[in-house]
Amino acid sequence: MKRNSDVAVIGAGIVGLAAAHELSVRGLSVTVFETGVPGFGQSAGQSRIFRHAHDDPRMVDLAVRARVRWLQWEDEFGTELLSRDGGLALGPSAIRRLEHLSAHPEVDARAVDSAELARLAPVLADYRGDAVFDATAGSIRTRAAIEAMSARYADYIVGEQVIAVRDLGGCVQIRCPTGVYEHGALVVAAGRGTAALASGLGLDLPIELGAHVRVSFAARTPQETMPTLQDGSDHFGFSGIYAAAYPDRTGYGLGLSDSVPAQPDGTIRDAATLGELADRAVQYVSVALPGLDPTPRDIVHCWVTTLPWGDDGVAIFSTGSTYVVAGHNLFKHAPVLGEALAQSVVAGSVVEGFSADDRLGASG
Repeated sequence: MKRNSDVAVIGAGIVGLAAAHELSVRGLSVTVFETGVPGFGQSAGQSRIFRHAHDDPRMVDLAVRARVRWLQWEDEFGTELLSRDGGLALGPSAIRRLEHLSAHPEVDARAVDSAELARLAPVLADYRGDAVFDATAGSIRTRAAIEAMSARYADYIVGEQVIAVRDLGGCVQIRCPTGVYEHGALVVAAGRGTAALASGLGLDLPIELGAHVRVSFAARTPQETMPTLQDGSDHFGFSGIYAAAYPDRTGYGLGLSDSVPAQPDGTIRDAATLGELADRAVQYVSVALPGLDPTPRDIVHCWVTTLPWGDDGVAIFSTGSTYVVAGHNLFKHAPVLGEALAQSVVAGSVVEGFSADDRLGASG
């Protein structure tokens, strides 16, 4: 059978599209397989947090590189992708992570007091604990990023489900409902479907699958800036809260770090808890964010694919000519993950620092 392209990419979320882009930049022909609408799986939603702060200093290094690439993408695609509103983090973990940021002069982060916090985030209730502001953080405009990249590669996106993949030695065969395709190499960035596809190639990925809910709330008054928010303080009776601004700054998409466990096949047996998590988001807004209307404006459900070494864990797994990326909280690092996947394909092995043995993104 004739080879259809140099590389197939399964999944048109942000990481899959980033990989397709980086492969194309390197002169390789690419085919992207996507069952649904690009960016409406694990990449769903209006916005995501771009942050430098992590427990693993290597993730800080990657975030610094990723921000450079996000700004380059803005020039390349002709649209703003990253807000310049900065990011706020509350609680002891914010101070602990600040030490890692000090090694990077590119990162404009500092501890702030309650008076400056009130100026930076007038929607927030009075708070007098640990707080850090990173002026070089911000909200990623997720739909703008997905739409720009999927439009660029629209002619190379195949809107079919991948039924099976097979390594034939020298090429990879992909079977879809209405076709069989062959490619020189394969990248899998398929969110919830990643582990199942990898299993068909003999890779047993240690992914814990879950479902997550994110609720949006409108600002009561127009806001000139809306920094992202991470609240690990428990000051308002909640911990593990995060929020990113809508592109037009009319509200926040807000969620809790909790998720509902799912079976390997995606079955959720405790769907009621998703509703409870949404209710807790409303409760948090009612207490901590009086500048927002606590009536939900919108809701997003998305999948969580966590590796055992941490909530920010990420790795590239490989077999033959196939490279599989897995992990959680990947959107902000998408540009450098796309680069790492493309470099792995070209080199014929997982790029240094990204294998499972490296435990990239470890929490401790």
